[in-house]
Amino acid sequence: MSEKPPTMQTAAPTPVRGPEDAPALVKKIGKTTYKVRVHFSKTSTETMSDKIKRMLKNEIQQM
Repeated sequence: MSEKPPTMQTAAPTPVRGPEDAPALVKKIGKTTYKVRVHFSKTSTETMSDKIKRMLKNEIQQM
């Protein structure tokens, strides 16, 4: 007997938003206002934790 693994189901696909509609973090430092938007690749296989570890490792190697 073989059972199929459970699959994740979503109610409806999430619409793709353009960069103007993406949530933003706004931070004002002095007279400069910074607006930071983030996006995530739908084809990425790396977790956020993996990416941070990789970036830190690369930063240390450059020292």
